[in-house]
Amino acid sequence: MSRCRGRCRRQLAKAARYFYRFLMGTLAQDSIEDDFELSTVCCRPEGLDKLQEQTKFTKKELQILYRGFKNECPCGMVNEETFKLIYSQFFPQGDSSMYAHFLFDAFDTQKNGSVSFEDFVTGLSVILRGSIVDRLNWAFNLYDLNKDGCITKEEMTDIMKSIYDMMGKCTYPTMQEDAPREHVENFFRKMDRNNDGVVTIEEFIESCQKDENIMQSMQLFDNVI
Repeated sequence: MSRCRGRCRRQLAKAARYFYRFLMGTLAQDSIEDDFELSTVCCRPEGLDKLQEQTKFTKKELQILYRGFKNECPCGMVNEETFKLIYSQFFPQGDSSMYAHFLFDAFDTQKNGSVSFEDFVTGLSVILRGSIVDRLNWAFNLYDLNKDGCITKEEMTDIMKSIYDMMGKCTYPTMQEDAPREHVENFFRKMDRNNDGVVTIEEFIESCQKDENIMQSMQLFDNVI
C-alpha cells in the first residue's frame, strides 16, 4: 500500500478514534499522530481550487488526500460496504460495522449512498480544522441518527454500543457489559438541561462548551495537520 493511500485510510480511522475519545473525555496529546507529513504529489483533481476555498486544507494537503482517496477508491466514490471494510481492517479486534454505518451516514451529506472525495474532505475539514461550534454541530449530526433535531437515549445507546463493539478488547481498562448504558445516563445527566428526555443542539453545544475535558479534546485537533 502506498504512503498516500495509507494517509487517506488513516483519516477514516482517526475520525472513529476522535469521536470515541470525545465521548469518553480521554483524548490525550500523545494519542495524536501526524498522519499528514507533506510531500510533493503530482495530482490535481478537478475543482481543487474550489475545494481549497470551501475547506481549510491547503492545496498540497488536498493533493495528498486526493491521491490516497483515488488509490483506495479508483471510481472516485466510496460506498458503505467499502467504508465498512476499511474500518474492519483498522479495528480487527471488534465489530466496527455499525459505527462505520453511522459515520458513513454523517459523511454522506447528499444521501445518495456514496461518499465522494468532496464529501470526505469537507467533513474532515470540519472535524480537524473547523471552529468549536462547527465541530460540535458535526458531532451532533452524527449522534442524531434520525436527523430530527434531537438526540434520544435510544440513539445515544446505539452510538455507544457501536463504539464499544468497534473498540473491542482494546479499551483500557476493559469495559463492563453495562458500560454503554451507564455512559448514556451520564451523557443525559450532563446534557439534558431541562430533563425532557432528549438533548437538543442548543443543549449539546452549551453543555460541551462548559465541559473542560471536552474542550481540551476538541482543541487538541487544532494543529494535527
